[in-house]
Amino acid sequence: MADQNEASAVLNCIDLSNPDIHHSASLIKQACMDSGFFYVINHGISKEFMAEVFVQSKKFFTLPMEEKMKLMVETYRGYKLPLKNQFIDQETNQQAHGEAYALIKESPDADKIADKPLLGPNVWPPADVFPGWKETMLKYQQEVLNVGRAVSRLIAIALDLNVDFFDQPEFLGNALPYVSFNHYGVEGADPSKEYILGTPAHSDPSLITLLATDDIPGLQICRDVHANPRIWKYVSPLKGAFIVNIGDMLERMSNRVFRSTMHRVLFRQDRYTIAFFVYPSHDAIIECFPSCKSEENPPKYPPIKSEELLSLIFRKVAAGRTPRDITED
Repeated sequence: MADQNEASAVLNCIDLSNPDIHHSASLIKQACMDSGFFYVINHGISKEFMAEVFVQSKKFFTLPMEEKMKLMVETYRGYKLPLKNQFIDQETNQQAHGEAYALIKESPDADKIADKPLLGPNVWPPADVFPGWKETMLKYQQEVLNVGRAVSRLIAIALDLNVDFFDQPEFLGNALPYVSFNHYGVEGADPSKEYILGTPAHSDPSLITLLATDDIPGLQICRDVHANPRIWKYVSPLKGAFIVNIGDMLERMSNRVFRSTMHRVLFRQDRYTIAFFVYPSHDAIIECFPSCKSEENPPKYPPIKSEELLSLIFRKVAAGRTPRDITED
């Protein structure tokens, strides 16, 4: 890889315990207009619980493949060989190498919402093999969603919206959290490659994404996808922090004031991460914020219902397109 791809990005660090929320909002605004990535610290989730979630995640991936395959379903939940056969990354000329377990919002009315994305019954490993696993992961889902809501309030201030804008029921009051427990393993990878592709270049279709990671670097971001050659910079792991990035939905709603930045994963040794994608409820209208449009700068996208946009995204991704292709349609 070129030397320029070995450098690390410099990101703002947002302290959620800081009482000066307007200072934090200004740091977020700067980050979202620049790289679309920032760190979040002092988020309220104990290091002991975070460590336990990673232990349980790693334990799941040690299951024999035949056991993990029993939890593989066709939708966006359960076990996945997540990107193995989806995309070939043009820059590295590799297919992604990894596996994941995905958790969506549990719904008791599974029969009524069969066609609704990111809602339904989850697929759980057997309780006798993983006692307490389900309860731990559901607790993690709720705690990180609370962090996402706290971040969203700072984003609202940064966008000159009411601080509780995203707390409305149609947005994050009834949010649709999607959690992906990821294992990027070196076993079976091409030994001739200097780096292994974990996830191809992409942007996230979410509002925001919160990433917890182990100490192994791998995440890279590219601020300018039109540069030739592209310059990729590592986002270094920060102990106890979430790495947060803006998703395509928020870029769309901000009229591209905020950036949903392309990123990918390259790794050299086994790596574990937990990606938490925050989506609004199906009833949310994804449209330009009042503070981000004017006569001179009209909305770049028409309004669309969240459920419709999500359904479109997941259909097209399954057909081999990237989320960014779709949200820019």
